[in-house]
Amino acid sequence: MTRTATDITTATAAPGPADATRVAVSTVIFALRRLDGDDAARVALPLVRRTRDPHEGQWALPGGWLDIAESLDAAASRTLAETTGLAPSYLEQLYAFGAVDRSPTRVVSIVYWALIRADEISEDAVEPLFATENVQWFDATALPRLAFDHNEIVDYALWRLRNKVGYSRIAHGLLADEFTLADLREVYEAILGRRLDPANFRRQVENSGTLIPTDRFRTGSHRPARLYRYNQDVELADRGPLDVAH
Repeated sequence: MTRTATDITTATAAPGPADATRVAVSTVIFALRRLDGDDAARVALPLVRRTRDPHEGQWALPGGWLDIAESLDAAASRTLAETTGLAPSYLEQLYAFGAVDRSPTRVVSIVYWALIRADEISEDAVEPLFATENVQWFDATALPRLAFDHNEIVDYALWRLRNKVGYSRIAHGLLADEFTLADLREVYEAILGRRLDPANFRRQVENSGTLIPTDRFRTGSHRPARLYRYNQDVELADRGPLDVAH
């Protein structure tokens, strides 16, 4: 079939405002926190209350529009800093979410996930933001109904975290450089959502060759606990997964 000049013009014309696709960047940022006086640490994430339609008043992931002259990584870092004041050291692209009906207008979200350690949360810079009613920490496994498809996004990020914890150093993203075995077990328990036998866990991690004992100890009300650090010369993935599933 021969195409007319009108056909060609229609096919190559730039999309108008009504049918343009916009690109947004959002981030799921996980941290270990004790919420509402809980003794056990939980995987938590900060959410931002939307102040405009659509979904005004609902909680949502921090994010914003991609600037025309900005890289995706830069946009993720910028929007996190603007909305939460957080600057995580671990930031990785997670997935692209682009269902046609996920927003009233056509929006594709490039979603990142990040891990932040307690010592990376500056009270002077961050806590004032979290003292407002528009930014709060939530238990990642007990979220309210979020704006858009953000519940689905968090569920996917949690699934990725739980799968990755067995064969990588992902847990280190929630720990200080030096930590006790109890600290490490607490991270695994929070991510997996269940208790682990302390003796079995100690035996597995000590036999994995991925930890280096230091000559320092943490003292307190209990007997001194040795501090460990990760052996950066060992690739955990090459040694097989750490068996914490059983």
